[in-house]
Amino acid sequence: MRETHIHIVGICGTFMGGIAVLAKQAGYRVTGCDVKVYPPMSTQLQAQGIEFIEGFGTEQIALQPDVFVVGNVVSRGNLLMEEILNRNLPYISGPQWLAQNILHDKWVLAVAGTHGKTTTASMLAWILECAGLNPGFLIGGVPQNFGLSARLTDAPFFVIEADEYDTAFFDKRSKFVHYHPRTVILNNLEFDHADIFADLAAIETQFHHLLRTVPGNGLVVSNGLDDSLRRVIERGCWAPVELFACVDGWDIDKDNLVKFRCAGQGELRWELMGEHNRLNALAAIAAARHVGVSAAHSLAALSDFKNVKRRMEVRGVVNNVTVYDDFAHHPTAIATTVRGLRTKVGDARILAVVEPRSNTMKLGVMKDALPGSLQGADKIFCYDLDLGWDASAVLAPLGDKVTVGNMLSELVAAIAAAARPGDSILVMSNGGFGGIHDQLLKRLAR
Repeated sequence: MRETHIHIVGICGTFMGGIAVLAKQAGYRVTGCDVKVYPPMSTQLQAQGIEFIEGFGTEQIALQPDVFVVGNVVSRGNLLMEEILNRNLPYISGPQWLAQNILHDKWVLAVAGTHGKTTTASMLAWILECAGLNPGFLIGGVPQNFGLSARLTDAPFFVIEADEYDTAFFDKRSKFVHYHPRTVILNNLEFDHADIFADLAAIETQFHHLLRTVPGNGLVVSNGLDDSLRRVIERGCWAPVELFACVDGWDIDKDNLVKFRCAGQGELRWELMGEHNRLNALAAIAAARHVGVSAAHSLAALSDFKNVKRRMEVRGVVNNVTVYDDFAHHPTAIATTVRGLRTKVGDARILAVVEPRSNTMKLGVMKDALPGSLQGADKIFCYDLDLGWDASAVLAPLGDKVTVGNMLSELVAAIAAAARPGDSILVMSNGGFGGIHDQLLKRLAR
């Protein structure tokens, strides 16, 4: 019997690449196409033996897949998509395909929020793994405990990073409305994705659509300190709610930065930095308890948690200069990341290198918050290629510790020249950043 063949249009994003892995493991023949392919997703696809084509050429119609699975990177005007439409060929969005073919019979544990989705989902999957529950998962990054971003198992539990970005050019609902979770984490909620949402209220509406899908025997784990999430829940919630980060919910002893006591349940010792990661852990512990894992078992599992690639990942140390890679791209995430590193390095210098690459940042919606988010760094380097605003003017309040440039090679040279033994170079971007990390390490080694 012939394998069902899916061709994924936009295969190299973390979400669609994860769908490719799941489909392959489920027995589908999987091919795909994309542009600007870079690790870790490109290497993951290669390791899974998944063929992908560079570009969106119309010759791919000749592959004759059973269905084209379309990522939200694809818009009208895309040559391949236009040919699919003209020929009336079958197509479906990534989230809908996932819901119909992978999630339909699973106990879905979804992690939503503006920040911390990837890390929290990775923590939750690892807790369930250590409890012997063998979860499947789809995460928007590569958890180092697993080494891949997606996995399909025979177990009933499936952990998914639940993104509020829209589904596809033909389905403008948020991705997460397709997942129908029984357990959902709401980490936090801020304005983001200015290219598709008019304001914070519009995002709150989408989060409420998610709550409408949670069954009465489900559980909503929500940040008790977040006003936006409080408003979402007050609009109507039909499942029990457990709060974290507040005195009447799951809370933490914040006195020690590398250990914390969880809601009277025990103590966790680990190497992760920052209060945000302690809150991520609380959310994961509460969600895991919903499927029967005790807080004590969760704390034991998290003591061996290795975080996610591109989350404060050390890319190398040269001449006592450490180069970190982090996915932070929203001002709140940037501030949290800088603050976490400051706690670790003390008075040592931090050289922050930022690429405002997300659609929200390129549009300049969050630009006024950027100087404040970088205050904790000793020197700031900003890559301002293709921005719709003047980065030099925006960052002027930070004075002469700022360097702005749109030539990557010149920026690398300036960073390396400024670095001294004992410094930490913190690179923050939600893209490949032109391979800047390896360029810096080579330059520092000269």
